[in-house]
Amino acid sequence: MAIPTDKSSHEDFHNEDNAYLAKRTLKSGSAGWLLLAGLGVSYVISGDYAGWNNGLAQGGFGGLLIATVVIAGMYLAMVLGMAEMSSALPAAGGGYTFARRALGPWGGFATGAAVLIEYAIAPAAIATFIGAYVESLNLFGITDGWWVYLAVYALFIGIHLTGAGEALKAMFVITVIALVGLVVFAVSAWDLFDAGKLTDIPADPAAVGSSSFLPFGYFGIWAAVPFAIWFFLAVEGVPLAAEEAREPEKNVPKGIIISMLVLIVTGAAVLFLATGALGAQAISTSGNPLVEALGDSSAAKLVNYIGLAGLVASFFSIVYAYSRQTFALSRAGYLPTSLSVTNARKAPMLALIVPGVIGFALSLTGEGAMLLNMAVFGAALSYVLMMISHIVLRVREPQMPRPYRTPGGILTTAFALVIACAAVIATFLVDRTAATWTLVAFAGFMAYFGLYSRHHLVASSPDEEFAALAKAEEELE
Repeated sequence: MAIPTDKSSHEDFHNEDNAYLAKRTLKSGSAGWLLLAGLGVSYVISGDYAGWNNGLAQGGFGGLLIATVVIAGMYLAMVLGMAEMSSALPAAGGGYTFARRALGPWGGFATGAAVLIEYAIAPAAIATFIGAYVESLNLFGITDGWWVYLAVYALFIGIHLTGAGEALKAMFVITVIALVGLVVFAVSAWDLFDAGKLTDIPADPAAVGSSSFLPFGYFGIWAAVPFAIWFFLAVEGVPLAAEEAREPEKNVPKGIIISMLVLIVTGAAVLFLATGALGAQAISTSGNPLVEALGDSSAAKLVNYIGLAGLVASFFSIVYAYSRQTFALSRAGYLPTSLSVTNARKAPMLALIVPGVIGFALSLTGEGAMLLNMAVFGAALSYVLMMISHIVLRVREPQMPRPYRTPGGILTTAFALVIACAAVIATFLVDRTAATWTLVAFAGFMAYFGLYSRHHLVASSPDEEFAALAKAEEELE
């Protein structure tokens, strides 16, 4: 976009920018730290109800436990790094905004594309799980899941179109219900716990380092990493709510850190109690591990129904996440600008609908496990780029105002970076097809950027202005 030279042209230029952004404005002040913490938990909570247990088949209890401890450390370190960046750069782009400032347009878009792949595909996977849940509970007499996929996409996109405040409050209520289900499970499973059942998978004598604790040897730890990620996948999406939060420089860091601490507790509880109640071997192939761990008790029936709330909470919240990531990339011109236009309730209409249509189409494949593995790969790739961004910003812009500072500084995020790199590699061990397809999608995004959108960026968008300001300050120094 050319810079005008005369005064009237400059005013027209300024008015044009204002008109553009006026059509692309979110409703600020919609969420405090409590709703943001609820958002972080809701992104992830479905992973406590199912999916993680398949890691027992890869690494046994010991392998999954070690992988979970390492991955929990990575997420905690990453969350602390993102808390700092979100306090310094509170914008709807989240990780993309941070990477745009640190790594330039290519790095920013690469991060945004990886995040968008994660958030666009994850709801499709969760929709298939919701469909299977509804069928297993024999709700509404439904025997064909695609009706469920369509219903959840239409219903929850519709709620999001009413505005962020309403959507986040509804999301919070569903999340609380899901957390109550986990409490009911934990109390009921405590009496069934038997430490001997944790290690009942026979050791593979051909595996290096195999034992009752590590039945598949040291390699099993590596193979269990993608499933350990399911305990925390998508918690990093809290900063996407920055433009709709009250005092985002304070509340976003507080919300994301509290949600991470809650998820560490819930993840540890289900890993130990579910495995110890039913046995590692039996639960490793279960489609509904918490319910099967409780047997035929009344608590099992209650948890079974509440488990649906856990899946709905994650679906609902990740729809919010993909819409905000799409909105931010579109507003800055990285994606078609029509996707960022907001309605009268300040909700980004097409940013909610278009990825939803794509996700619904993906859900029709019925390949829930593969879709979730694709989301994991996209997530791990984005983590690598976001941690590099934190390190670069600390080194290159030490004087940047940071209302919250990461404990340990770049050492903390360097640890997360190393583990994230290992996680990217580990996804190929579990599902090479899923990782390959994700790489193909990522390459398609980068090709679009290289051939078209990098020539049509919107200089007045918040993310581009953050970067322009940094460049101007650097030139002055």
